[in-house]
Amino acid sequence: MSSESPLPATPTQVVLDTAKLPPSSSQSVWDRITNWVSENKAVVYTIAGVAVVVTGAGVVYYLSDSKKPSGDASSSAPKKSKNQRRKEKKKAEEEKKKTKSASVQDEPAKKAEEPAEEIPDVDETTVGQLSEETRKEYAGKLKAAGNKAYGSKDYNNAIILYGKAIICKPDPVFYSNRAACYNVLSEWEKVVEDTSAALAMDSEYVKALNRRAIAYEHLGKFSEALLDFTASCIIDGFSNDVSRNSLERLLKKVAEKKSKAILDARTKKLPSATFVSNYLQSFRPLSLPEGLEDSVELSEDSGKGLLRSGMVAMGKKTADGYEEAASSFEKAIQAGDLEDFEALALNMRATFTYLGGNAAGALEDLNKSVELQPSLVQSYIKRASLHLELGNKDAAADDFELAITHNKDDPDIYYHRAQLHFILGEFAEAAKDYQKSIDLDRSFIFSHIQLGVTQYKMGSVASAMATFRRSVKNFEEVPDVYNYYGELLLDQQNYSEAIEKFDKAVEMEKQNKPMGINVLPLINKALALFQWKHDFAEAEALCEKALIIDPECDIAVGTMAQLLLQQGKVSQALKYFERAAELARTEAEIINAISYAEATRTQLEVQEKYPQLAARLNSMGAMGAGPGGM
Repeated sequence: MSSESPLPATPTQVVLDTAKLPPSSSQSVWDRITNWVSENKAVVYTIAGVAVVVTGAGVVYYLSDSKKPSGDASSSAPKKSKNQRRKEKKKAEEEKKKTKSASVQDEPAKKAEEPAEEIPDVDETTVGQLSEETRKEYAGKLKAAGNKAYGSKDYNNAIILYGKAIICKPDPVFYSNRAACYNVLSEWEKVVEDTSAALAMDSEYVKALNRRAIAYEHLGKFSEALLDFTASCIIDGFSNDVSRNSLERLLKKVAEKKSKAILDARTKKLPSATFVSNYLQSFRPLSLPEGLEDSVELSEDSGKGLLRSGMVAMGKKTADGYEEAASSFEKAIQAGDLEDFEALALNMRATFTYLGGNAAGALEDLNKSVELQPSLVQSYIKRASLHLELGNKDAAADDFELAITHNKDDPDIYYHRAQLHFILGEFAEAAKDYQKSIDLDRSFIFSHIQLGVTQYKMGSVASAMATFRRSVKNFEEVPDVYNYYGELLLDQQNYSEAIEKFDKAVEMEKQNKPMGINVLPLINKALALFQWKHDFAEAEALCEKALIIDPECDIAVGTMAQLLLQQGKVSQALKYFERAAELARTEAEIINAISYAEATRTQLEVQEKYPQLAARLNSMGAMGAGPGGM
């Protein structure tokens, strides 16, 4: 798993979607952590013995350490004789009959049964006169009658019959069956009451847990429902698709509800300085256009003066500078009198509006920008990026074509269009566009880096490494080239040389930016030490250092959370997951972060309420900390 890429040419930029290589800076932190976890799942563990993973759809599930056999075993098995197959078929039919018989004992019958005898008449006043053996006999008959009534959809009568069976002999199955009737009637409080009674007698009764979870969900008690679904999944070893899917669905439902509350309460805010820098430097820097160079001739409060101030503030490459730039661009639009610079001002405001997570607002500004000044190619490129993020690849392609009609020699067009090809898996086309961008401007380092990554993705490892060696030679004063060269080396498990490159990038960042550095090499080094030596202490220390430099770096927060989780420090990890939700830019990213947090929180609750389940998970494959346990 690599750190956040400084190459976000588009909102959905992808560099290389394997662990340890540069993913998109705008890609959700949870997507990036997921890649890392999936690549390193052999060493992933938590105090509960499972790893929490976010799926591609943004839903969290628990990944146990148990391994499933792969391939088709039958393909290598010796061919069986006809007689053997006949015997096996007969045995399977007998087992099926036994299973069917057993299932009737555990839930209301789906089909009517012939009553063996007359239904006993018993109540709380007469049951005391019966012997224990008679009570047991009556309970069985009443349960059978209840099953018949349930099968006939006579739920109210079934409730009465199960109730009488309970009077004769309290049994978790009787309570659960009656709860099933209440479930059909949508009497959720009674479902909770009966399933709780069943679970008091059998704490690992999966059907009762699932029924109570469904009832809790209908009652709006989502935390309680999550706990029951989680316990159910643990008991079944995460093998029950229905329970696992229910858990995923509810996690997403909880996350969506909480994300809306976060968005409603959120004020406009930019992401980390690392993120903003990475996005902005994917475009070649714009020099101050003629008419904005001389600050003396421009009033600070005028639209032009504010536009100039914003562009100067962007060049500081600090969190305060970016906040100042965003404010200046907003004020410039409000002040007006921009004349020929209105399109540029809208472009700049759109940039920071997008970075703040408001894609729709950014798109509106870019539409106005291209109408006012069709020759401002960068507006088409940024609009294409937004279309791509919103899932409209055709509109994105159209914008690149429009940009080419206005300036076919602008290298930014080909660099960013290459990202579109890369995301679509069209690597050969991506490589051509990266090369075209290089041919038009060989001084832009990120075109070289992206070309090397694309070659690597295509399987041309030798070409990729040659591209990076050449880039190091030609851009020896640029820290980014060492950082990404290190990532390719890390992917090849060349740990010592990778760390050497990361250290070189860190030292160069310190020299170039004394007020603060790009923290990505620090995080990459942390991951390298984890993968190489399983050195959690040093990996954590590096992440902490990154967070001191850039407190709002989402990838540093996410990496720290995962490192803590793997060491069984679930409570500490939870705090970082919650912090990630605060830092997330878009609703989708917030949902992912909250899903992760809620799954972790539920693990803690399982430990407290069901300690025997936590122990069971440990026995399912949790591994000890340190290299010896890996």
